[in-house]
Amino acid sequence: MKSITPLAATLLLASTTSLTCANTLRWAAQNDIQTLDPHSQNHSATSTITGYVYEGLTRYTEKFEVEPALAAKWTYVTPTQLRFDLRRGVKFHDGTPFTADDVLFSLQRIRHPASNMIIYASGIKEVKKIDDFTVDLLLDGPSPVLTRNLTYVRILSRSWATKNRSENPQDFKAKEDTYASRNAMGTGPFKVTGWTPDQKLTMVANKDWWDKPKGNISEVTYLPIKSDATRVAALLSGALDLLTDLPPQDVAKLKADPRLKVIDGPENRTIFFALDIGSDEIRGSSVKGRNPFKDRRVREAMSLAIDREAIRRSLMRGLSIPAAIMVAPVAYGWSADLDTVAKPDISRAKQLLADAGYADGFDVPLACPNDRYVNDEEICQAVVSMWARVGIKTKLTTQPMTQHSAAMQRYELPLYLYGWGVTTFDAQYTLQDIVHTKTGGADGKGNFSRVSDVKVDALVQQMKVEIDVPRRLALMQEALKRTRDEVLFIPIHHQVRPWAMKAGLTIPHSANDAPQAKWATMK
Repeated sequence: MKSITPLAATLLLASTTSLTCANTLRWAAQNDIQTLDPHSQNHSATSTITGYVYEGLTRYTEKFEVEPALAAKWTYVTPTQLRFDLRRGVKFHDGTPFTADDVLFSLQRIRHPASNMIIYASGIKEVKKIDDFTVDLLLDGPSPVLTRNLTYVRILSRSWATKNRSENPQDFKAKEDTYASRNAMGTGPFKVTGWTPDQKLTMVANKDWWDKPKGNISEVTYLPIKSDATRVAALLSGALDLLTDLPPQDVAKLKADPRLKVIDGPENRTIFFALDIGSDEIRGSSVKGRNPFKDRRVREAMSLAIDREAIRRSLMRGLSIPAAIMVAPVAYGWSADLDTVAKPDISRAKQLLADAGYADGFDVPLACPNDRYVNDEEICQAVVSMWARVGIKTKLTTQPMTQHSAAMQRYELPLYLYGWGVTTFDAQYTLQDIVHTKTGGADGKGNFSRVSDVKVDALVQQMKVEIDVPRRLALMQEALKRTRDEVLFIPIHHQVRPWAMKAGLTIPHSANDAPQAKWATMK
């Protein structure tokens, strides 16, 4: 009898499931989630899946407006005291009632040093329980983005976490494995029924959800499939209903198939290169005793060597927007004037390197994920050749995003490709989390390249508490311009995301690349 590979078996199972349950959504993307712990990793695919299971006090509408979720309403007692009236009658998936104790526990847990989600609790000085269904948040100062941040402060059952020795979030850098990293206990519209990493995750609709879904999906099967060809073949064979990581070269073919439909739109994600600007010496570089990346001229030369339009045209097949700044057009704070990309200039780049003392270039390691962003490995391969033209020789290593992310968080990557989505749709999120100097708290929590600029830091501190809308916008745009002009990062492009699906599936496209099964309808 002919053997069958694990992936083929998974796809066969997914196909068989659709015959027995008409409302099972079989969804594939390029990479797996990193954990089921809602307070561990600030990673898009992970947050999307945990958002099926867990809920915040607030949530987004389809248009990314903030609305009540586990909080029925909120009121500003003072500009720095926000009172939340919690929704009554809500139960966790194990039947435990949701109360204020779970809110206090979750807000404390997300601020633990092991959490990469602390940015979402930024500005909260103290949490007070008024009664079982009333909580006050006392703030360091006025916070114009607080209710947006709270959409990602997912509420975990205190009793369940305590019972299963998961009081603290999973320490991802230490490769810790906890009960909460493999299991889930939320209040959301779906329950996790199984997860085999890198193979399959299954969920079933929560029939006791306090809210009502707009769609008719009763089960979800999520399949991480690294290979572009295998993902597309699975969709064409009927083994999938939804594919959200489309190889750009296959989009036209999928659009032409009458059994399918393709929808697309801009994503809130920017793809960029991050450089270790802070270390005295670059790990693995041919330059010893100093760090070329500390010199702005070197960073500018590296940026000028990249032909973003060629990447857009040849690799992305038009499905990208060349980028000069660190936030995409869908984010508040973006401006077309700021996001004007300089044309590649090899002569100027070589002159800048010579002026900085590197006329002969230098060697440096380059790390890239190979299963996370659209054509991530191919982009890195293209840029390796572009940098070589100005004398910067990079030794490229690629690995799955889970490994790439862990190495990045251990500061082991001096030069790496990364992507950042503006989950709050507000530029402060990017500026505060990955551009601001790391402080040990929420500021700079995602800064794994040792970027530090006192002017950007000062602007971030001002915008965090500025409630005058025009003044706050000016602060954000000044900080974005400073980040661009100092070349603190090297943006490549903002992604445009097409999704392909069976013609009978209706699901709204979302700029955060997070399909919501609760809004999906299967015919």
